[in-house]
Amino acid sequence: MSSYQRRILTVAVLSSFIVFLDGTVINVALPAISRELGGGLAGQQWVVDAYLISLTAVILLAGSLSDAFGRRRVIFWGLIGFGAASVLCAVSVTDAMLIVSRGIQGIAGALLVPSSLAIIVANFDGPARAKAIGRWTAWTSTAFLAGPLLGGVLVDLVSWRLVFAINVIPIAVTLLALRRLDLEPPRAVKPVIDYRGAVLGILGIGLPVFALIEHGRLGWSNPIVWGALALGLASFGLFLWNEAVASHPMLPLSLFRVRNFWVGNVATAFIYAALSLGGFALTLFLQQVAGYSATQAGLASLPSTVISISLASLFGTLAGRYGSRWFMAAGPIVGAVGYLLLSQVTAEANYVSQVLPGTVVFSLGLVMTVAPLTAAVLGSIDPERAGIASATNNAVSRVAGLVATAAAALIIGDALTVEGFSRAALATSALLVVGGIVSLVGIQNAKRSQRT
Repeated sequence: MSSYQRRILTVAVLSSFIVFLDGTVINVALPAISRELGGGLAGQQWVVDAYLISLTAVILLAGSLSDAFGRRRVIFWGLIGFGAASVLCAVSVTDAMLIVSRGIQGIAGALLVPSSLAIIVANFDGPARAKAIGRWTAWTSTAFLAGPLLGGVLVDLVSWRLVFAINVIPIAVTLLALRRLDLEPPRAVKPVIDYRGAVLGILGIGLPVFALIEHGRLGWSNPIVWGALALGLASFGLFLWNEAVASHPMLPLSLFRVRNFWVGNVATAFIYAALSLGGFALTLFLQQVAGYSATQAGLASLPSTVISISLASLFGTLAGRYGSRWFMAAGPIVGAVGYLLLSQVTAEANYVSQVLPGTVVFSLGLVMTVAPLTAAVLGSIDPERAGIASATNNAVSRVAGLVATAAAALIIGDALTVEGFSRAALATSALLVVGGIVSLVGIQNAKRSQRT
């Protein structure tokens, strides 16, 4: 890896890390925010939901802009927007101001994630690309795992406001590194924006995401919920029609004729549904049933962080050398064994004997899966379309996670119990197994794949 490629990877990792971190670090800060700004339970939910909805709704458009106007430019404005929104969050004096600022954060975050992977795809090739994606996966995965722990420490020792203000430091570092990257050459043809597709895409993804999130508070019978879902699904149908007939579609449907791309996204749906369902159930169980504190629950994920940092680059390298198929098939199966072990946890949830073994096995399966999966999906697509390809895969993973979380109550029951958690752990295992089977049957190693 050249020094220039190291700078590329640094920018890619930091750009995504802050986005993923802010999606998880906020949860443990909600009680402190509510005590100071008010807003009650609904306000707490919207502090989280405003970020998730805006990030997910805009991500396809953001991927398209990345391909059209250049990754460096889109990352720059994403960092500026995310930094400004973080400052607004940190100085918020009302619950409404914080919610609006979180929505702006989500929009800026959508600009960062697809572009960060796209610059890796554009500047690495072959096994080196898979290894770089492995390193990107290792460090960005820690944001999901370390977020609750970092948030708990900042809230307990200083203030919830520091959860947002601290973003300024990595953003400044990333902007300095970004200045040392080469400017991308201008496109021979002026980019054409699919405005109709952009609007329909935002509505088609954003409204169903809104419905999936709000149904837990308002119920499916509420007209706001089912109306948003119906309008969103209709908009998404029109979005697909528009992409089929538009001369310059935001999301070229020809991408889905590439085997590894569509199979990889199907596998992504099952695997990330499992991650969301299992993680949601385990975190709640440890605190609400086993009596862990927020900090203890965060520390419970520490082995996963260590395994991810230690091994993600290795499995990315191996996938680049031998192909992604077997890692994408075996990894989810190993992860499923981990949740089978966790399904036997009792109400005491002794960490060493009951929680740690299943967590370690699951983490090993996860690290075997994620980098090869990302490499398979993006490696099958021409680098010029890496932005929209990355955005599509990210949107699939987020919507799958929201669907799984929305269905959690049907699996767990009205109140979380040992039996309810066991059902959730078994359902998580089943989803992982399906993801592994889809990968085994459908994924082709790079030498047999076709690019578009």
